[in-house]
Amino acid sequence: MKATGIVRRIDELGRVVIPKEIRRTLRIKDGDPLEIFTDRDELMLKKYSPIATLEKFSEGTTKSLSDLSGCLAVICDTDEILYASGDGRKEFSKKHISEQLEKIMQGRRSYIANLAEGGDIVPLTDGADFKATAQIIVPIVAGGDCLGAVSLLSGEEGAKMENAAVKLCRLTADILANQFE
Repeated sequence: MKATGIVRRIDELGRVVIPKEIRRTLRIKDGDPLEIFTDRDELMLKKYSPIATLEKFSEGTTKSLSDLSGCLAVICDTDEILYASGDGRKEFSKKHISEQLEKIMQGRRSYIANLAEGGDIVPLTDGADFKATAQIIVPIVAGGDCLGAVSLLSGEEGAKMENAAVKLCRLTADILANQFE
């Protein structure tokens, strides 16, 4: 744990203000849930990710999705890529999501793009070297809240995401969302 040198007092309602600079650095926005941990006399706050609580299930789901589709499969929460399976997975593991992906998730609508048809490929992270030629992004929505997204990516020349792959991706997002309802 790293000390920041910032000291805050607890008010009469038990609240503590997290400084703006720290919230910006950790990408904590208004309304984001925080998980509270204690260890002896220490208190730690961590951004809560419901998808990350399904670790083994989500990891297995990503592998199955990749195996069935033949594409690179990715599951993310609203901050980072949690699981990736298939060729190119190392490019994505535990990286922060891009602003473009964040906007798609906020819109709560699926996004499909094929370069062969003139579509715009949205980078899932900033700085990944994976060159996708086709992609599907399906937000995971439970109780009206976007918890993350499921994505399929293909790097094959002239690749197109077929209807079956879209349905598979939507089914995966629905299964994950149903774990929270």
